[in-house]
Amino acid sequence: MKAIEVHGGGGLDKLALVERADPGEPGRGEIKVRIRASSLNYHDLMVVKGMIPTPGDRVPMSDGAGEVVAVGEGVTDFKVGDLAVSTFFPDWLDGEPPETSFNRVPGDGIDGYAREQVIMPATAFTQAPKGWSAAEAATITCAGVTAWRCLVADGHLKAGETVLVQGTGGVSIYALQIAKAFGCEVIATSSSDEKLERLKALGADHLINYKTTPGWGGKARELTNGRGVDHVVEIGGSGTMPQSITASRIGGHIGLIGVLAGYSGEIPTVAIMGKSIKLIGLTVGSRRHQQDMVRAIDVTGFRPVLDKHFPLAELGAAFAHQESGTHFGKIIVDI
Repeated sequence: MKAIEVHGGGGLDKLALVERADPGEPGRGEIKVRIRASSLNYHDLMVVKGMIPTPGDRVPMSDGAGEVVAVGEGVTDFKVGDLAVSTFFPDWLDGEPPETSFNRVPGDGIDGYAREQVIMPATAFTQAPKGWSAAEAATITCAGVTAWRCLVADGHLKAGETVLVQGTGGVSIYALQIAKAFGCEVIATSSSDEKLERLKALGADHLINYKTTPGWGGKARELTNGRGVDHVVEIGGSGTMPQSITASRIGGHIGLIGVLAGYSGEIPTVAIMGKSIKLIGLTVGSRRHQQDMVRAIDVTGFRPVLDKHFPLAELGAAFAHQESGTHFGKIIVDI
């Protein structure tokens, strides 16, 4: 089977298309999946560039979706022909996050889904949403579940609340779609007026260009008649946190899911205390979170926003496109 490996400590020029042996047949509790698609996340970019050290010849990509081609003894959740989608933490099925953290994240701690076939425990996958393609389903694993956990599992999202999303990456767009599916008001930020118009078409109620309005936290408060927003999906980290705190209402919730604007920096902790803000850091979610999200998608019917498609052999070009910052939604790798 074909696979992509990261060689020589990382770098886009160190991605190699190789032939690997067929994985064989699934054992008890396992399924064999013909992977058809993956999608790019910032975590994957960090792995392939060597920013997250991994053993030599690692197969990257945390996200994978495809059809089940064989089922091991004792498996009841899947049958041959089902469209399955991988989970980010194969061993975190429910409850609190495990201590092992990233030890077995596909594409990081273990080989990922930049390959044609895999055998994994059935619990490392869930059913895909009904009627979705493999490319669509492959966007759920990291971006979709992160947005779901942030707003629903941790944030206890309710109809009528206000959600602020930052930028036009996969998590932010999923958060917008989830918020609208729950009957919420959405404030969206971006540095591109063109991208803001696309967010408006997806249902964003208010738009803020953070380049022309650097004090966008205060603007968000204005848009809520001075009350502040209920939820902030914080992807910037320390670089945007002060504005997110300004935007938040008393008792508001900030889900910290990214550090795109800086790993460290000055945070106005007094403002967090004064506003009784609930600041929760999170990394993706459990299999239960993913199953809950899939059920919600089956009811609400929204679909992911896909950017460009790249074949497996052009994975490096896909990451270069990601680094350009011109994408809108999820970049897909067809396998």
